Amino acid sequence: MIVREGLPFIVFGIVVTAALILSAARWDSWVAFVLSLVVALLTVFTAFFFRNPVRQVPTETNILVAPADGTVVAIDSLENHPFIGGKAVRVSIFLSIFDVHLNRTPAAGVIDYVKYNPGQFLAAYEDKASEVNEQTEIGMTDRAGHKLVFKQIAGIIARRIVCRLKAEQPVTLGERFGMIRFGSRTDLIYPTAYETRVTKGQHVTAGETVMASLVAAAGQQEGETP
Repeated sequence: MIVREGLPFIVFGIVVTAALILSAARWDSWVAFVLSLVVALLTVFTAFFFRNPVRQVPTETNILVAPADGTVVAIDSLENHPFIGGKAVRVSIFLSIFDVHLNRTPAAGVIDYVKYNPGQFLAAYEDKASEVNEQTEIGMTDRAGHKLVFKQIAGIIARRIVCRLKAEQPVTLGERFGMIRFGSRTDLIYPTAYETRVTKGQHVTAGETVMASLVAAAGQQEGETP
């Protein structure tokens, strides 16, 4: 499937490709023909970028799943996070242009707030991008009663953040809620009551990879649902 945000780009690419092919045939133009091939390839890549694959959400309880596809570039300890109310862990995921850019909710619970923060457009893999780049910050309370924060962070190329969440909205584990294009960063911040289950450099999959689990709940079996 293709996410709806990508349809205008794909339709535009198809129309331009068709127009260039018609021009090449009518005027016997190799330039138009080559351009049609270039646009066609860009359109195919655009369709690939906006893909919307089905994910198998774990059935294990008291877990946090990856909010985005990508590579874990940092795992940091925070002495005091104001919303979480104490020590916390921040896991940062870098999304390349080849990763699926749909974001998914890391836990089941209720959204407490959604805040847009204007900022810079540093490379998303840089550490300070979490603090200074343009971003949407979402705070929520999971079903276990713990406060969580996850962020959609823009990068050098990514200049468009889509977030469909709102305050007081209930969400399920691994639910699609938005996307960032075209290359970006997603942070997940959770209290130390959760045990981190990923490592730096690991590639994670949104809605499927277990990022952390409650220490008391560690060891439960993980299942799959369609």
